[in-house]
Amino acid sequence: MKHTILLIAVLFCASGCSSMGVQPWDRDILAKAEMQLTTDELEAATDDHIYFSKEASSGGRGFGGGGCGCN
Repeated sequence: MKHTILLIAVLFCASGCSSMGVQPWDRDILAKAEMQLTTDELEAATDDHIYFSKEASSGGRGFGGGGCGCN
C-alpha cells in the first residue's frame, strides 16, 4: 500500500512539469508590442548605455567597449 501511494505521489509530482514553456500557438500573443518589457527602443538603449558606463562593465547586451562610456 505504501509503495502504491508513493508511486502515485511521484507520478503526480512529475506530471506538474509536463507543460513548461510557451507553446508555438501562444507565441503570437507574447510577440505583441504591449507584451514587451521595454516599449521605447531609444530609452532602452540609453538606459543600457548608462548602466554599463556606470558599472564599468561590458557585454551581455551585444556591444563591446569599456566602462568609460566612449564606445
